Amino acid sequence: MITTNSTLRRAATVVLALAVAATATPAAADPAEAAGHDRLRPVVERLTGPDGAPGALAEANDRDGRLVATSGVADIRTGAPVHPRSRFRIGSVTKPFTATVVLQLVGEGRIELDAPVERYLPEVVRGAGNDGREITVRQLLQHTSGLPDVLDHLSPMEVLDDPLRHWEARELVDIALPHPREFDPGEEWGYSNTNYLLAGMIIESVTGRSYRKEIHRRVIVPLGLHDTFVPGDAPGIPGPHPRGYVRPESELVDITRLNPTVAGAAGGMISSASDLNRFLAALLRGRLLKPAQLREMLDGRLTGRASGSKYGLGLQWLPAKDSPTCGDGFWGHDGDMLGFSVRAGATMDGRQATVMVNLNPGGGPALDDAMAEALPTALCGD
Repeated sequence: MITTNSTLRRAATVVLALAVAATATPAAADPAEAAGHDRLRPVVERLTGPDGAPGALAEANDRDGRLVATSGVADIRTGAPVHPRSRFRIGSVTKPFTATVVLQLVGEGRIELDAPVERYLPEVVRGAGNDGREITVRQLLQHTSGLPDVLDHLSPMEVLDDPLRHWEARELVDIALPHPREFDPGEEWGYSNTNYLLAGMIIESVTGRSYRKEIHRRVIVPLGLHDTFVPGDAPGIPGPHPRGYVRPESELVDITRLNPTVAGAAGGMISSASDLNRFLAALLRGRLLKPAQLREMLDGRLTGRASGSKYGLGLQWLPAKDSPTCGDGFWGHDGDMLGFSVRAGATMDGRQATVMVNLNPGGGPALDDAMAEALPTALCGD
């Protein structure tokens, strides 16, 4: 379904006030709760403002409870508001799940972090200076392999032309590897989805089961993440969910139905804000990894970005600029998938927050700026 920006804005205006007020949970019965909602409302309203997304959701959890706010519309055709328990595509927030499984296998002695990728995937990583004999598993998880990013060589329009097409992980890896490596392994940091496609392949090589099955049995089931799925070829999003949109030019295009194998172990999962917050809380509390492996995950390397961020093994650390509630920073991950953009983070002392919009790509600078500030505000606001 395609519509214009003016149609979007009319639909968003109709439901904006109702959506934000009706989906705040729990009701703001005392000043502390009211302050929490006052913190989240501006976050979602800015995300759905002029040139923003059709709809937005923010959820913040701490020891005192759960706060949710939504804004805008889940469906620009019907004007339906965003459901506070929405499920959505989480894009690269899949990476912490994949890294967790790899590190569990490290803890079981089945994978060595500093072993070459070649040991687990013989002759898979070859070409243009890319060599699995020179790259370690740790370098895949930390994005220090130097491997080219498949998304630099597979445009969104190629996916939009056939959104239901099945993609094999090896097929996607082979799109990237004919291109020269970005740097010598271990010498620099450079984000590459190719790394996590290979990590998923290593999980299958070691266990004899797909990364999908291993994430399900090792993470989703033990934590009771009822809104979280590794959908394989299934193109739909089960349960309550917003439509996902892209804006290739001036008009919105509905891309909700999509075969997520195009992202695989690097970005193919579906979840909810509540489940992502629960997952991050459990991960940082040591419920999923042994102490040695959790220390490895949280051993961050500077990314070289202006933010001063560091990247561990599947989790990114972001400074919080002297926040009284987040200390010097927090752990989390960004997730961008066709139709959705997600930011999720957590502190070591028990605060979590997730922010979602149902537009990607096509938001423009205003939405980019709002997304950059949304998670720190939701997570670290007083």
